[in-house]
Amino acid sequence: MRIEDGIKLDFKDVLFKPKRSSLISRSNVELKRKFYFRNCKKTWEGVPIIASNMDTVGTISMARELYKHNMLTCLHKFYSIEDIVSISEEDFFKNCILSMGMNKNDFNKMHNIMSLISDKVNFICIDVANGYTEEFLKYLKKIRARYKDVVLIAGNVVTYEMVEALTLCGVDIIKVGIGSGSACTTRVQTGVGYPQLSAIIECTDAAHGLGVHVISDGGCNVPGDVSKAFGAGADFVMMGGMFAGHDESEGEIIEKDGDKFIKFYGMSSKSAMDKYHGGVANYRSSEGKSVLVKYKGGVDDSVNNILGGVRSSCTYVGAVCLKYLPKCTTFIRCTQQSNEIFGKNT
Repeated sequence: MRIEDGIKLDFKDVLFKPKRSSLISRSNVELKRKFYFRNCKKTWEGVPIIASNMDTVGTISMARELYKHNMLTCLHKFYSIEDIVSISEEDFFKNCILSMGMNKNDFNKMHNIMSLISDKVNFICIDVANGYTEEFLKYLKKIRARYKDVVLIAGNVVTYEMVEALTLCGVDIIKVGIGSGSACTTRVQTGVGYPQLSAIIECTDAAHGLGVHVISDGGCNVPGDVSKAFGAGADFVMMGGMFAGHDESEGEIIEKDGDKFIKFYGMSSKSAMDKYHGGVANYRSSEGKSVLVKYKGGVDDSVNNILGGVRSSCTYVGAVCLKYLPKCTTFIRCTQQSNEIFGKNT
């Protein structure tokens, strides 16, 4: 046993230090970025924000709406082959990420999809809770060998040595975050995790030196957290809770005490395992929770609120485009984010 010295930080522990800026207006900030992916030799240009592959977030309806903002959606893996093929000719599909796990059914399903529409698929995400197993690395090599021309995303990890390992397996974008999600209880159930801001800083330090990219996955509660993730060096930011509760979530609307809600749950929660796997297996425990998110209507207002917040962050520190935000960022440690005398600021 050993203990690592040094404080590790989360989004709530820091604020941006404002700096003099030549920007005249938030509207002058460019949020689109162009990326080159070293292993598949492809490029992509757009706003690098991603809806998470949760079944009440990563939906086809969400993908259609986010495409209007040139953002990405990681579709949940429970869509049928027919569902995926049926949308493959639509323009928004080029900004869809297909997700899969590691079991035989996942592999066969992806093989069948790719045999039908391989020329349409730009992104594949191999999504597991624990990205530290040797079996995971072997599986990534197998996927990369089979699908050489897709942008391969994989995770989740939180430390530099696994960024290096995943890069050697042919991964183009590494998903960073363990236990940071709003519907995740991994840290409570297992005691495992890593504060998200420090995880981003450590992982991007390794990834960018190797020419690969990082997704910050989880931990964002407000638009300022999205900006902090980008400021810490993340190339992409993935969110679940902030996209939950909308019409595009395709969840059941529940009325309670005169208010409307949509059920939102982690994909390792009892709700998800009851729905897709017949219950929680007796060798494991649930590592997610279920909550009712207040119904928010269409997602467009939430998207504009997030993008507006990121633009404002850039103007405060003098970043003319999103790519330059890390170069302009100085974080200051703090003990309080905001004045909440009249209630929580959201």
